[in-house]
Amino acid sequence: MPAIKANGIELFYDEAGDADAPVILLIMGLGTQMIAWPDAFVQGLAAQGFRVIRFDNRDIGLSTHLHGAPSPNLIWTVIASRLGLPVGVAYSLSDMAADTIGLMDALGIQKAHVVGASMGGMIAQNVAALYPERVSSLISIMSSSGAPGLPGPTPELRKRMMQPRPDGSQRAEAIAAGTEMQKLISFDDPARAPDALEKLVTDAFDRAYHPVGARRQLLAILTDTGRPARLAKVKALTLVIHGAADPLVPLACSADIAKRIPGAKLEVIEAMAHDLPPSQIGHMVSLIAQHAKSA
Repeated sequence: MPAIKANGIELFYDEAGDADAPVILLIMGLGTQMIAWPDAFVQGLAAQGFRVIRFDNRDIGLSTHLHGAPSPNLIWTVIASRLGLPVGVAYSLSDMAADTIGLMDALGIQKAHVVGASMGGMIAQNVAALYPERVSSLISIMSSSGAPGLPGPTPELRKRMMQPRPDGSQRAEAIAAGTEMQKLISFDDPARAPDALEKLVTDAFDRAYHPVGARRQLLAILTDTGRPARLAKVKALTLVIHGAADPLVPLACSADIAKRIPGAKLEVIEAMAHDLPPSQIGHMVSLIAQHAKSA
């Protein structure tokens, strides 16, 4: 797994498929490493004739951690952002979109089909709005437009999210907390192995545990107030995918994306929550591959 300099930082990435094939670029969500893209999903897209690239966002995984960067109070940040007051966040989602373009530049990629999940969908939306000439098509998965008034997480999840994440000094504690969160947001898929979520959390912890990075990414989401207006400028052919059972980012959030982007198509998957259920991987690969090829 190589690292590459992009937009002034170091991004870790890997790839699958033919190096000369059209590129699908995968952007993962809040506090989540690139290994959360299932291998079956990556290899499925590669088998459809694409060069598939996934990477760790800044401040997460093996990409650059912004040690010492500001991480202000969440509640104050939300209030200040809504009032139009200056907020000293470490970076914005637009900065993370620039990371994506920087990675493409470093790899010599002129255009890509950009796929983002959750926060990654928000970053992908910004890439399509701010760098239209670099995007062959846009696929937003279980994400949101960020428009005011959209529904949020269930009360149980909201309460859970306000609790501080373990600092990592106790491995078992951190893994247990992460596994509990994954169970709360994931679909109860009979095709998923009983220990799959715990294994994913364990692999991520052992690879690189950095909870303050997730906090700074959340601040970037909360202060990205200009995205709803930007979506009207998106020219790329757009597919919006969302799970009907999502308790973290309700379906209405993706429906709003589809309304704001001209010509966007909304695809609802009933047996899906805020995850990539094993039983739906083949269906999602088919949806994305057909969408990209039609573009």
